[in-house]
Amino acid sequence: MELRHLRYFSALAGSLSFTRAAERVHVTQSTLSHQIRQLEEELGTRLFDRVGKRVTLTEAGETFLAYALRALQEIDQGVGALKESGADLAGSVRVGATHSFNLGFIPECVAIFMQRHPTVHMTVQELAADSIVSKVSAGELDLGITYRPSGLSELVFEPLYNEEMVLVVGKNHPLYKRKRVRMVELHRQPIALLPKEFATRAMLEECFVACGAEPLVVAEMNTISPMLSLVARTEIATIVAKSVIPIGSALKAIPIENPTPIRTPGILRRKADRPSPEVRSFSSIVRKLGFNSRLQKID
Repeated sequence: MELRHLRYFSALAGSLSFTRAAERVHVTQSTLSHQIRQLEEELGTRLFDRVGKRVTLTEAGETFLAYALRALQEIDQGVGALKESGADLAGSVRVGATHSFNLGFIPECVAIFMQRHPTVHMTVQELAADSIVSKVSAGELDLGITYRPSGLSELVFEPLYNEEMVLVVGKNHPLYKRKRVRMVELHRQPIALLPKEFATRAMLEECFVACGAEPLVVAEMNTISPMLSLVARTEIATIVAKSVIPIGSALKAIPIENPTPIRTPGILRRKADRPSPEVRSFSSIVRKLGFNSRLQKID
């Protein structure tokens, strides 16, 4: 079955006249009749009843028509999207991202996007995860780049990859020489974490409860950089994604087991929105870089 068969079938079903349908698809009546017979032979059923010059859909034709129209609509929308993506874009894209993504991932995405579409206006806001959810829900942001939130009734979350979090310690920490550490070993250990309003903190609390550990949370900071600076200067540990540790840092990242805390970054948008060509283009870059990140983690 080929695309032209669906277009000829749709044209004949819409007009119920070989003459008008042939004119609509710019072929001769004999060509149209031959193509319809080919389609019917391939499907193994009659789609039309022909009595003299009168043409009607059979019951099978009525059933098949709904699926054919849906397929043609999807194809036409896909062709339209390709044409839009190849055109010069000049709109805007509003993105909200958490701090960890703004350290490298989002700047790289924006740089690639601006090289391809220099006339598009980009707005990037660094926000807490809850603020991103609120602003995406309110239509104040086109996309959110964050970790999987709870309660997605009006939102769509598209996962990019899974990210294991690690214990980070300085040279003077008792666990510095360890290759791995079990979560339960952090019981009564001094640690610095994000405040409780952060989704990441809630996820870590669940991991501690699951293994029966109660660390000593001696400091809470709402940004990563000062927390890492504190760890480098003291015997206090923290738990973050390995990707946020500066290259060349003296800090050591130690994998955590039983359980391993895992976050899932992704793209957040409203269900009701039909993304603009600009937003679709930026999203495709985020997906590609996210896919590359996933491959690097596997390697």
